[in-house]
Parts: sequence; structure tokens; C-alpha cells
Amino acid sequence: MNSDFTTVTLTLNPALDLSTAVARVEPAHKLRCEPPRFDPGGGGINVGRVIRRLGGSALAVYPEGGSTGQRLSVLLEAEGTPTRPSRIAGETRESFTVLDQSDAREYRFVLPGPELSSGELDACLEAAISAASPRGFVVVSGSLPPGVGPDCFTDLARRARVGGLRLVVDTSGPSLTAALEAGVYLAKPNLRELTDLMGSSLPDTASRVQACRDLIARGGSSAIALSLGAEGALLVTGDGAWSSPGLPVEPVSSVGAGDSFLGGFLWALGRDLGLVDGFRHAMASGAAALLSPGTELCRRADVFRLLEQVSVTPVEASA
Repeated sequence: MNSDFTTVTLTLNPALDLSTAVARVEPAHKLRCEPPRFDPGGGGINVGRVIRRLGGSALAVYPEGGSTGQRLSVLLEAEGTPTRPSRIAGETRESFTVLDQSDAREYRFVLPGPELSSGELDACLEAAISAASPRGFVVVSGSLPPGVGPDCFTDLARRARVGGLRLVVDTSGPSLTAALEAGVYLAKPNLRELTDLMGSSLPDTASRVQACRDLIARGGSSAIALSLGAEGALLVTGDGAWSSPGLPVEPVSSVGAGDSFLGGFLWALGRDLGLVDGFRHAMASGAAALLSPGTELCRRADVFRLLEQVSVTPVEASA
């Protein structure tokens, strides 16, 4: 039975994120680290955490395995994120980020995660679909665990259609291809992912907008939010396109910027603010994440302060 959650996030390969810093990263020597920070991580989980920080509510669905998975769940519950973990036999992975204080470079180490059996995968997909309210959003974001193929997006899209739900995806490679072939409500590729998908270079706004329109015309998505890094982003729908330049902030960390972008977008959509307003909140949230250290994600005060600086401009039809 569907619940009252407007947004449900699905993270098939969550992680317990550790972040720390050292004076300098160098081989052979023991590297004395700063006190570590632990955060629950994984694309969908982070999207839900951002929605909660902005004042909304999203249910996090994810496989939970071993003591690492239990600790991840405890952290989520401690910060007030509603959860529906699905127990698995394997151990939830860890990932860690190390800041080299000598040059402010970040080093990110990502472990592969546990394999999911077909039964464990099915339980996660069903939990996400059954938890969403009618016309609600199901957001799947992050990498796939070992042994899970991109066809899971085809299965998830079918279940979402049957349930009258709107599927949102943030993925790449074969998974993005499978999701768009199955049809989704909103996709959030970056420029490299879109270029790989289209098989051709997209050097300017006109070619990027046209590529997104081609995908929409083929029924791949109702809307596409294309992130362009420091250049900003594009929002393309069946009847319009909008651009927004990147905000002039001094980055502290780039970790979680994409998840914050999508979290801000979904928070606004959950409040029925519409796609363009959702795009504005996404830009502010993504920029706000750059101001937070390690794996901290965006902060509410930063988001609404930066929102006043966001500029969204319609792209001419000839672009």
C-alpha cells in the first residue's frame, strides 16, 4: 500500500562515508589524520537528507548489511531522516575522502559494495514503489552494486508506471541508457554522460539543448536537468529550455554537489513549485554544497541565501 511520502529515494549501493584530512598525502609514511567525520552516504540517501534539511520529508529505501549498514541507519535516524532499510546478507560498504591540507586537493576512495541477490534486489525495488504516494516521486541515484545490471532500471520504470509514480534518475553509462529507454519523468545527466550517450561532441548550448530535446521526443524523459559543472546547468522540457550560470562561490569541497542539486530540485517539486522553480532551488543547493567541508552536503541557510543570486534565463527556440 502506498504511503504519504511525496518523495521516496532508492539507494542500491549505500555507503558509510568517512572524511578526514592530513597535512600532506605522500607514499610509504604513516599519515596522521584529523578526527574523522562519519556521514550516511549514497546518491539517493544524500538526496533525501538534503530534502529534510530544506524542511521536507523523504523516505530513504536502501539495502542494509552488517554492522556498517546498522551504523549507517543509526546515523540517518539520529538526524531525522525516515528510513526503510531492507536487510541483506552482505556488508554495507564504506567510502572515504581525504583532504590534503598542503594543496587543498581531495582524494576520494570508493569501495565496490556487497553483491545483492535477485531476491534482495526485488525487495528493495518493491519497498520503494510501495512506499510512495500516488503521483509521488521515486528517486534512484548512485552506483549499482556488484551483480546488479542496468536492466533493474527497466524493471523499476515499469513498476513506477503501474503505480502511477514519477521516476527520477541520476545515473550514468548503461544504467542511464536503460532508464531512458524505459522512460522516466526527470533525468539528471552531466555533460560527459550526455555526450557518451549521444555518441557525439556537444560543444555549445544549441547542441546540448537539441540532444536533450531528442531524448525527450523519443519518450526517454519528460524533463532533463543537464549539469555543466562550473558553467552551470540547463533545464530542458518538451516545450521549453532554460539556462542558469554557475554561482561565484569559493569551493571548500565538491563532494555531494550533484546530490544536493537533485535534493533541492525534488524539495521544490514536492511543494508543487514547478520545474523552473525546482531548477532555481537545484542551482542554489548545488552551489551551497560547495561551501561545506567533506561529506557534509549543503546547509539550509546557505541554500536560501544563494537562491537570491540564481539567474534562470529562457533559451531561445533556435538554440
